[in-house]
Amino acid sequence: MRLLLCLAERAGEVVSIDDLRSQVWSDVAVAPDSVYQAVTSLRRLLGDDPKQPNFIETVPRLGYRMVAAVNPWTEQSVAQKNAQRGPLQASESEHAMPATNVPTPVPRVRIGFLWASGTAICVALVVVFLFYGRVTNSNRSATPVITPPPQKSIAVLPFLDLSEEMNQEPFADGMTEELIDKLSKIPGLQVSPPTSSFYFKGKLWPHSRGTPQITIADVAKSLGVSYVLDGSVRKAGDRLRVAARLIRADNGFVVWSETYDRRLDDILMVQDDIASEVTKALKASIEAKPDH
Repeated sequence: MRLLLCLAERAGEVVSIDDLRSQVWSDVAVAPDSVYQAVTSLRRLLGDDPKQPNFIETVPRLGYRMVAAVNPWTEQSVAQKNAQRGPLQASESEHAMPATNVPTPVPRVRIGFLWASGTAICVALVVVFLFYGRVTNSNRSATPVITPPPQKSIAVLPFLDLSEEMNQEPFADGMTEELIDKLSKIPGLQVSPPTSSFYFKGKLWPHSRGTPQITIADVAKSLGVSYVLDGSVRKAGDRLRVAARLIRADNGFVVWSETYDRRLDDILMVQDDIASEVTKALKASIEAKPDH
């Protein structure tokens, strides 16, 4: 309901993912995937087709836009309707209609309009009722309890291409996806999906390409993880250097870091080495700091 209100209040405008997260989920930290799922659910409830939208349009890389006409509901009185009719029409209707007020047939178009109008009023009343009920309950409730993220949870940020030619980005992205895949196979370890991790590509300080500048703590809070793994890739000739580090989100300390120098034909070995070392460091850090 909050999502519907947010889009309806800015009908015709593109609302970014960040704006939706800050306005609709202002009291909790959610990943962009939550926005995608909420929009999908809303479309399903409205019977909307994302390919030919009548309500919510997807604007690639920018956000979403309410394309349906949104106007305040107004009902004209009978007197206003009669005033709009000419005197000749009013006179004819007085002579044509008997005193018993026999109902005249209503055109199908008007019936459809009345049904649509009634449905719109019902939806508006439900939205207002739930919205104000939610606000009232929020005001009455005590300070919300912040649930800490699971100890065994990690997000792998896109590795940076630090080579002089800056032509190793595909390999760096592939390295990130391979590590996510290998870490996700570890029993008991929760790993953020690639779609969530790559959302932060190019946005992490100090290598951000624009504003806002996001920190490791912001990433961990948004994705709901306790650890963040990031790194970089450098290539010189037929040699490859991959640096990786594991950071604990609650204090920002580096738990583990390592640099791997390999030939280009040892890429899979580098990925296996990093995944194995990260697993050991993660296990040691969790055991050193028991859950509270």
